[in-house]
Amino acid sequence: MRAIRAQMRSTAAKELSVVQFRTLAFLDRNRGASLSDVKDHIGLTLPSVSKLVQGLITRGFLHREEDPNDRRRNALAATAKGRKVLEAARAVTRQSLAERLAGLDDEALALVLEAMHALRPIFLTHNGKGKES
Repeated sequence: MRAIRAQMRSTAAKELSVVQFRTLAFLDRNRGASLSDVKDHIGLTLPSVSKLVQGLITRGFLHREEDPNDRRRNALAATAKGRKVLEAARAVTRQSLAERLAGLDDEALALVLEAMHALRPIFLTHNGKGKES
């Protein structure tokens, strides 16, 4: 996972810092999350997250909507531009991973696939709370 994350961050590094990339990826996976949700995920203070998110909104990577159920709460989500940056990073990362695995024989690849299937349910949740990480 460390190699995959590093590859994704390096691909997006031309446009985004690591914390901006993490914020964008989190909000792409958790559409409608609040500033507090981002704060909890990223580990920054609320004022810092507010400034970070505003910068991503200004640059067109995120958009903010008023929550229809609670006017005091804003719902955040990645824009088409933000999703495009994420998808480009993911595509380069998939290619890099494919190149790394290309040297394995069929038996080794089958073992990797079997291990991934066994590990998926374990790592699908974040902190055991049922949210995808």
